Amino acid sequence: MDGTESTLIINPLEDIAKLKALASEPRIQMLDILRKQTMNINEIAEALSLPQSTVATHISILENAGLINTEAVRAKKGNQKLCKPSFRELLIQFPEKQNTEKNYIEIEMPIGIFTDCNVTAPCGLCSTERIIGFLDTQDSFLNPDRMKAGLLWFGSGSVEYKFPNNTMYDQKKLAKLELTAELSSETPGTNSVWPSDITVWINKVEIGTWMSPGDFGDKRGKYTPLWWKLEGSQYGLLKNFSVTAEGSFVDGVKISDVKLNDLNIAEHHSIRVRLGVKENAEHMGGLNIFGKGFGNYDQGIILRSYFDE
Repeated sequence: MDGTESTLIINPLEDIAKLKALASEPRIQMLDILRKQTMNINEIAEALSLPQSTVATHISILENAGLINTEAVRAKKGNQKLCKPSFRELLIQFPEKQNTEKNYIEIEMPIGIFTDCNVTAPCGLCSTERIIGFLDTQDSFLNPDRMKAGLLWFGSGSVEYKFPNNTMYDQKKLAKLELTAELSSETPGTNSVWPSDITVWINKVEIGTWMSPGDFGDKRGKYTPLWWKLEGSQYGLLKNFSVTAEGSFVDGVKISDVKLNDLNIAEHHSIRVRLGVKENAEHMGGLNIFGKGFGNYDQGIILRSYFDE
């Protein structure tokens, strides 16, 4: 690491100076080339075919906005100013109004941080940059790089995630457990009409099954990286599984009579969530789980614990 911080979140309601500094094509080009290497003003001017005086003015604006750092060092003739970006990534984000009285605890789990798996081919994992391990090899699910996974898929079997049971440390009564994930069927080459019975278990209790209609590849997912072939799974459907005192539901539609008390939440320090396709399922059409950097929803698997008011 070179000391450059990772991400700057710019609040457009407050960070006007930073927005103005970015509102210039030459300054954007300077930030782009400085991402790759530290350069002095003469080198920047040569790379962009701009006068040194113009570059010096732009560098001053970027420095005053806190977007680059400069350092004066000795050169053969006098001093030179070395420039490098202050951040690797810039994110413009409007602030969300914080609900200080929210009645739930939320945990987001990266899809590669599963604690148990038993899958069959076709199967594999990939990060936003590359395939992890080897395709159609279950051992790839043991690769340490699985933690970077943004997409994983398999024909049958399951993966399990262990969430901390934060409900043990809250005095309120648990009213609902809610699981949200972006899912689809899985078949080589994709097929929008390829049903698959996707089952969810919580603490080893089967709460129910949702039938995915297909494996979607008609258009690129909103967050799916460009290197991922268009013939591959592009996005899924964001599904909401919930368990209450009345039963278990998918998107508000009841799928079983399994209730909160059946899950024995208070007896365990973790909440185990398993997603999979049974080997005896009527529609054994595989499973894609989309995480950050893939699909239409930039998220992992989210577990929310809701409490009575």
